[in-house]
Amino acid sequence: MRKNLLLSVLCVFAFAKAITAQTSEKAKQYKVKTVAFYNLENLFDIEDDPTINDEASPIMEMAEGLRADVYQKKLTSMARVIRKIGADVSQSAPSIVGVCEVENRKVLEDLVNHPLLIEFDYGIEHYDSPDRRGIDTGMLYKKSDFKVLNSDSRELIIYDKSSGKRKYTRDQLVVTGELEGDKISFIVNHWPSRSGGEQKSRPGRVAAAALNKKIVDSLHSVDAMSKIVIMGDLNDDPTNDSVLVTLNAQKDREDVRPQMIYNPYIQMLKDGFATTFYRDAGFVFDQIMFTYPLLNEANQEGYRYYNANVFNPSFMTNKRGRWKNTTLRSFADGGFTGGFSDHFPVYVYLVKEITDADDMKVSSDK
Repeated sequence: MRKNLLLSVLCVFAFAKAITAQTSEKAKQYKVKTVAFYNLENLFDIEDDPTINDEASPIMEMAEGLRADVYQKKLTSMARVIRKIGADVSQSAPSIVGVCEVENRKVLEDLVNHPLLIEFDYGIEHYDSPDRRGIDTGMLYKKSDFKVLNSDSRELIIYDKSSGKRKYTRDQLVVTGELEGDKISFIVNHWPSRSGGEQKSRPGRVAAAALNKKIVDSLHSVDAMSKIVIMGDLNDDPTNDSVLVTLNAQKDREDVRPQMIYNPYIQMLKDGFATTFYRDAGFVFDQIMFTYPLLNEANQEGYRYYNANVFNPSFMTNKRGRWKNTTLRSFADGGFTGGFSDHFPVYVYLVKEITDADDMKVSSDK
């Protein structure tokens, strides 16, 4: 974990140096936007919903008199993290935050209206999924930065091989909009878990990747140079077949061609990063990847990828014992720990050079 923290710090310094790089004429200036993904670990409200299995959530398993207090503390923990992701460089909370393990739209409304986040005026994209536990994906966006053009929820239909019965899981959220005029589509995921073992559950994640590929192909059929960002808790590492084979995500940016996908988290896994832990092993289940036009090599206007990170500051980690330096999760041993999540968030910086035209627009807006 110390290695991860050091690498993150070095990335920030390298970025700061590059962002003010001198040319023979003048220093280039850039707008910087953070795009993040965060598994919020059982962000459920305190009301019993008879249509889902929410009584099995950690909050609902607590004594009724404790639920409201724990819920507010959980919201505070999530808001505290979100406002800090990428802020050391972008000087603000993320423009886009994909989330998962949320019960409904209400918990997202409570989150964006929390005192730590309300100043950023986040909008919400969310649809109820058929997942039996009632957990959904969602996307938060700064209304000042991002304008939603359309959104949709794509159903993942998979079946249990032994029983033939359908396994109800999370839908995939697709949001297309303009990031300060730059058209970008976001696909927010929470792929099927490894319950029952990695091998037995693998077909569900391969099917989820195939649905992602279908969505990407459909967007490319409209515009072959679509800027598309895929994010989520994939319950697979970036080196598993679902990502490497089904999505054909590339480790090296020089291998990426039009209508292909680049995944910076393949290298991050190799470098020793982890976003979640099970027993004594770390995994990079949380990833952000994107299509070719967001790379410098594509020579496209607008925002482009700069670098990728795992947000793993010391205040979000266990400080001692067997689990030292792993995620300080919200719930453990049937109680609320005062922690955050069993996943670290991931994030990328998107940058756009400020031109004379941008300067004129800023002046005219004043």
